[in-house]
Amino acid sequence: MSRSSGQTTVISQTVARIVVPIILVTAIALLFRGHNLPGGGFIGAVLAVAAFALVYVIFGLDYLQREILGISPDGSGSHRLVESYRWMASIGLAIAVLSSLAPLAYGLPFLTQGVLFLEHLPLYGELEVASAFAFDLGVFFAVVGGLLTIVGEVGNE
Repeated sequence: MSRSSGQTTVISQTVARIVVPIILVTAIALLFRGHNLPGGGFIGAVLAVAAFALVYVIFGLDYLQREILGISPDGSGSHRLVESYRWMASIGLAIAVLSSLAPLAYGLPFLTQGVLFLEHLPLYGELEVASAFAFDLGVFFAVVGGLLTIVGEVGNE
């Protein structure tokens, strides 16, 4: 999938430029509402990976590294971006595990959720912060990192 953008149509490139930000905003919205409502880390991550996969298919992995992220590929044929995805998956897994084990330190059952209400915030009023968001965030990073590693490795072939 390291083809140049010259092999795709202008229509597909234009659609990708319009659709990818919409998909990413929806993914983030699902991540933030997941600890109280349906959604969360997994489905938000799958949507985010779909957006990145669309960029890979339309523009190529080299374009994403070079033009979007400013990373120049090394001469070995492997991409440093794929190595970053592996680290993202590992860090996400660590966050999910640690956030699920944290209640055990306080004598509470596994995966017990705590909630903190922040009141009188400027422009926002009241904000509810749930500890389940840390677990959702860990799942999000683990899934995004794992799936993008797969997409990047397959794209390298």
